[in-house]
Amino acid sequence: MHILIIGAAGMVGRKLTNRLVQDGRIGNKTIEQLSLVDVFEPERPKGFAGKVMTRAADLAEAGVAQALIAGRPDMIVHLAAIVSGEAEADFDRGYRINLDATRALFEAVRQEGLKSPYVPRLVFTSSIAVFGAPFPDKIGDEFFTTPLTSYGTQKAIGELLLSDYSRRGFFDGIGIRLPTICIRPGKPNKAASGFFSNILREPLAGQEAVLPVEDTVRHWHASPRAAVGFLVHAMTMDLSVLGARRNLTLPGLSATVAEQIEALRRVAGEKAVRRIRREPDPTIIRIVSGWPQNFDARRATALGFKAEQSFDEIIRIHIEEELGGKVA
Repeated sequence: MHILIIGAAGMVGRKLTNRLVQDGRIGNKTIEQLSLVDVFEPERPKGFAGKVMTRAADLAEAGVAQALIAGRPDMIVHLAAIVSGEAEADFDRGYRINLDATRALFEAVRQEGLKSPYVPRLVFTSSIAVFGAPFPDKIGDEFFTTPLTSYGTQKAIGELLLSDYSRRGFFDGIGIRLPTICIRPGKPNKAASGFFSNILREPLAGQEAVLPVEDTVRHWHASPRAAVGFLVHAMTMDLSVLGARRNLTLPGLSATVAEQIEALRRVAGEKAVRRIRREPDPTIIRIVSGWPQNFDARRATALGFKAEQSFDEIIRIHIEEELGGKVA
């Protein structure tokens, strides 16, 4: 089995790579080769017995996608994108990376298949940003996509392309709409949703965090561990059960900022909570006001996708995996 991961240097990409190396298999097949690509060259995984290729490449550049697909990977995981706040701030760059690069990848697979039969599995990470207000109390599987951001629009177009290319038999694709991943390790990024992680990650590490929205803001979350589980399941499940509806809203946990903070208080104490400083940001407030808050993801749940049931659990996962079990 040859697996190509695009966006492998990102947080989810690194964790997925580590999981695949640890398992050594995907489903009932041995992983013989990993091709890891990102705009910055990914680190070579340690302890992997198979062949590894790492490469720094911009998927939107002419010829890059074709070169990656020339090796005919059996499975392609497309994680690469610029985040929501950055895509909103830079219209041209957002469409170039989030849409043009995705189309280039899909088309490279199609063109390779015209040479001789080639139908890989392709897992595309989409986002709950494909939905736009007004929302019902819980967004069900029948709710339509009307994104209110450029990032959401780019992801929604990617979903349509994935469905059509799969329908035509160019690849066997599945799109998974990830919840906001929390708690993200590392440093704050340009994602408008970054504060959801920041107000937990920094206090747990003994640092101050800025909260730019009201405590009443509610959102849909899952941990990095759950995200990797989603991807592995999407890589191994029987896709024939999806029919023509190739894109899924994945399960998660709906919580307000206040509920996040209370979970932090229960797990790490009042000292950690006092490290959160409230500083309203009108731009973030405007973006977040158009985001979905809660889902009824029964289709994905019935298909075997699983997420956490409490924010206490999400926080404890972060402490275990990123802080060595200790809180500052």
